[in-house]
Amino acid sequence: MPDLYTRRVAAARLALGGLALLSPWPAAAKAPPATQSPIRPAVELATDWANDLSPSHYAVSEKLDGVRAVWDGVGLRFRSGRLLEAPDWFTAGLPPEPLDGELWAGRGSFDRLSGTVRSTPPDDQAWRAVRYMVFDRPRAPGSFSQRYARLQNLVAQSGCDWLRAVEQVHGTDTRALQRQLHDVSDGGGEGLVLHRWDAPWLPGRSGSVRKLKLQPDAEATVLAHVAGKGKYAGQTGALLLQMPEGPRFALGSGLTDAQRADPPPLGAQVTYRYRGLTPSGIPRFATLLRVREAE
Repeated sequence: MPDLYTRRVAAARLALGGLALLSPWPAAAKAPPATQSPIRPAVELATDWANDLSPSHYAVSEKLDGVRAVWDGVGLRFRSGRLLEAPDWFTAGLPPEPLDGELWAGRGSFDRLSGTVRSTPPDDQAWRAVRYMVFDRPRAPGSFSQRYARLQNLVAQSGCDWLRAVEQVHGTDTRALQRQLHDVSDGGGEGLVLHRWDAPWLPGRSGSVRKLKLQPDAEATVLAHVAGKGKYAGQTGALLLQMPEGPRFALGSGLTDAQRADPPPLGAQVTYRYRGLTPSGIPRFATLLRVREAE
């Protein structure tokens, strides 16, 4: 009997009248079944906000502290491309068009959410608290404004209470933007995302998508565990991290006692806060914020 993924592909193609299924993967590569090595889906990645930009050209939304998930029309996938095991009822009503968004369970719930979306088999009751907050349509034509309008229609037509379009508001000026940032941060939110209304969809790190936080953060990969000294003897004293740009640095601040005893695995992605960069590009006063396990 065909597996669930194959059955969904066939059903989606039938719903589209036999047309090839739209996909966030390149046209030359079909979305792989779960038994094959995953192909990383193309996504847009945000760059830091620059003070010389005008917010009036941007859509502004809250930056959600969730797990990035791409819906390829038949299955949910992590950014790595690995199939995400969600309950059948969660994906059954999603549209046969690619979506990009965050699996989210509310502010301050990342650790609980991370455990939920990585549980195998999926915990049905835990998934009832999860929302799929979508903000774009990968590889779709048109400006962000046009893609967002279509996205709102898809969400409304789905009938899925757990499928939501991230609320976008029109930016006005720098003073209003700072008020929005402080309101979100004071309420326990991460910060803001700004997306140019007129921008086409482009994969990779994009200047048309910006992030704004009270204190900047970034991601790096765990390369090694540095042995601790003194009171941390016999434990992990720091993590040796590699930034996407190449530089490596040791991070010890922010590690909990539990993480020192059982550190994040090699290859895990971690998020850290920092206060500017040294002339050689190394983060100053870096502090561990959270661990995003290798996907």
